[in-house]
Amino acid sequence: MTDSPADLVITGCTALVHDDQERIGFEENATIVVRDGVIESVTTPTDRTPADGTPAEVPSAARHIDARGQVALPGLVNCHTHAPMVTLRGVAEDLPTEEWFNDVVWPVESNLTAKDVELGARLACAEMIRGGVTCFADHYFSMDAVASVVEECGMRALLGEAYFSSQGPQGREKSLEFALRHRGAADGRITTALAPHAPYTVDDTDLAATAELAGAHGLPVHIHAAENRDQTDVSLDRHGVTPIEILERTGILGGTDVLIAHGTGIVESDLPALERARGRTAVASAPRGYLKFAWPTTTPLRALHDIGIPVGLATDGAASNNSLDVWESMALTALIQKSTTGDPRWLTARQALHHATLQSARAVGLGDRIGSLAPGHRADIVLVDLTGPHTQPVHDLAATLVHSARSSDVRTTIVDGRVLMHDRELLTIDVPEVVRELGERMPALLDRSHGRRIQDYDT
Repeated sequence: MTDSPADLVITGCTALVHDDQERIGFEENATIVVRDGVIESVTTPTDRTPADGTPAEVPSAARHIDARGQVALPGLVNCHTHAPMVTLRGVAEDLPTEEWFNDVVWPVESNLTAKDVELGARLACAEMIRGGVTCFADHYFSMDAVASVVEECGMRALLGEAYFSSQGPQGREKSLEFALRHRGAADGRITTALAPHAPYTVDDTDLAATAELAGAHGLPVHIHAAENRDQTDVSLDRHGVTPIEILERTGILGGTDVLIAHGTGIVESDLPALERARGRTAVASAPRGYLKFAWPTTTPLRALHDIGIPVGLATDGAASNNSLDVWESMALTALIQKSTTGDPRWLTARQALHHATLQSARAVGLGDRIGSLAPGHRADIVLVDLTGPHTQPVHDLAATLVHSARSSDVRTTIVDGRVLMHDRELLTIDVPEVVRELGERMPALLDRSHGRRIQDYDT
């Protein structure tokens, strides 16, 4: 440890930590030292007391945060979303999936401009920062605008330019060009992926070409697949294989890293293909949307766990989920798993926290950098206030965090050691100005009189 002042010191908090078996634990009265965007140390009074019993002084720092009464967690990760779709929050309600896409969302998205995407991303990032999300995986259009917002607001993100086969080879080429141009941007806070939309909108030729490009350039693939059981059944009827089996036969599961969005249609026969995948394969689960669409199944966390597939937490876009609240996704994941498995012991609160921290970090390919409050990891930290009446008394801290705390209990959000929100005050985004500009653009964005769609949903 150097004698020069640290950049940030957080004192008095209870820190969520992982042991060498990745079990969740909590260290009381912890001090977290951050230097050059990295966690230098996480210590307790016992660690800091020399042999003579004299308490060590708090290290000097450019900034000190007194976090007594708060819990320090690794920043949450939204493993699959479409951030700019906050502009469509509440526009397509109470509709089956096909009508949701064809009658509302895809007609409206044909109106999108880069400015709409920028403003939507800015509002989404504000919402996520206030909810303790420090990193998100985004899969959308006009992603140069999203990358610019990420750089400005200080968040971390895995970004991919989405494409359909209906765009011709230009769609795939644009996705690659975006990924190569922005990889490592924003001082390393931006990582990138190739982003084919889904097996039902991207044909086998494009998927195979994407797999080759991913391997050649060392890029991951972020794709919707087996989103629901209907998609799996239709794929079996039309092609004789499931969407997951399409990913295997086209090479997507053949060596590149893959992030599969949703996977509620993953069936038992898909598990061997996922287990055979030679790259890092993960699934992002966004349970609130599945409940809204009345899908009959949910992401099979237990089956995926048994074959070693990490499942990260997600929200999907706010057009389907209505919020970007990963805290809610964590609680719903635990509750839905108890209900669907008929076992109150699965998921436990500690298992849910594991999904929200290490598994989510691994799902977006950043498990070696974030997801744990450990020396050497990037300083993506959130401080959660548990002094409210709805979180007291605390008998089981893990259960309090998962089932009693809310995203609004997040007081401070830090990415790479930079404070993006302190005591609920956003420091990098002017929300009223974003809302004002969006309001002016809404009539043109929501116009569906033209009869266009960006794509057809036919599964």
